[in-house]
Amino acid sequence: MDNLTHTLTGLALSRAGLNRRYDRSGLLLVLAANIPDIDIVTITGGTFNYFQYHRGITHSVAMAPVMALLPVLFVCAVGRTMRGWKAAYLLSIIGVASHLLLDWTNTYGVRFLLPFSSQWFRLDLNSLTDLWIWGVLILAFLGPLLGRLVSSEIGAKPSAGRGLALFALAFIPIYDFGRDLIHQRALETLNSRVYQGGAPIRVAAFPASAGNPFDWSGWVERPDFVMRFSMNLLAEFDPTDGTIIYKPEPSRALDAARQAFTVRKFLEFAQYPLWRVTPMADPEGALRVDVRDWRFPFTASATVDASNRLLSSSFHY
Repeated sequence: MDNLTHTLTGLALSRAGLNRRYDRSGLLLVLAANIPDIDIVTITGGTFNYFQYHRGITHSVAMAPVMALLPVLFVCAVGRTMRGWKAAYLLSIIGVASHLLLDWTNTYGVRFLLPFSSQWFRLDLNSLTDLWIWGVLILAFLGPLLGRLVSSEIGAKPSAGRGLALFALAFIPIYDFGRDLIHQRALETLNSRVYQGGAPIRVAAFPASAGNPFDWSGWVERPDFVMRFSMNLLAEFDPTDGTIIYKPEPSRALDAARQAFTVRKFLEFAQYPLWRVTPMADPEGALRVDVRDWRFPFTASATVDASNRLLSSSFHY
C-alpha cells in the first residue's frame, strides 16, 4: 500500500491502546509501519535495481525482527534513553507486521520467504491506494483533533480517539473480506464463459479503481491469445467485449531473449507476461522482444540479431 496508508495505520495502532505501553509510541509505530519501504534507497542504483529489491528482503518475515529494531534505536536516540525498549520493540514488530499484511492484500504482493524462497504472495484485493481505507483512517486521525476543538469550546474532557482508532483497524479486515468475496465473484464470472469458442486455461482479476470496489480488470488466457476486460460487477458481463492480444509463435528469438539478465529477473516477478516481437531496421534482421506484466507498466526488452544472438537488454517503465 501507499505510505499514507501505512503512516495512518501506525497512528491508529498507537491510539487504539498501544500508546499506554510506551511513551513515544506514536512516532515509533509510524516509523515501524513504514520501515520496510527503506528499500527505496536501492533506487540510487537505477530503476531496475530498485525493481529487483522492492518488496524483497525488507518485507520478509525473516527480516522483520531486524526491521523492527531500527525504529526502536531511532526513537531511543531521540529520547536519549533506552528505558522501556523491550515494550518499544514489541510495538515495533506490530508496526512492521501491519506493513507486511497491508502490502499482501494488493496486486503487487510481497516476498515473505526471502532469503529462502523468492515466491511472491498477493491477494489481489486492493489497489496500491484505496480511498475507502484512506477515508476511514483519516477519520480516525482527524476525529480526535476536531473533538478537542469542540471540547475546548464547551469545557468537556477531550477524547483520546481510541474508539475511532479501533473502528478503523477493525474496518480494514472486514472491508478486505468483502473485497475478497467480490474478487471471487469476478473470477467465477470470467471462468463461466467461453472465449472464441473455448474455455479459458487461466483467469485473473485485479482491482481497477481506487474507489469503486465493483470495478475490476479481467484477464483471460487461451492457448493462442489473452483477453483483457474492464469489468463492472454490477453490470452484465460480455465475454466478447475484451481486447484480444495474440501470443507470438514460439521461436529461437524468444528463447534467446529469455536468457537476458533483465528479462530473467523480470519473469521472476511477472505473473501474467505479455510478449511482443518487433522487427528492427538496424541491425538488419534483428528483432526486439518486449515482455511486460499486464498488471503494471513495467517492460523488459531484449534485442537479438538475425542469428538469434543476444545483443542488448533493458528495463523501463
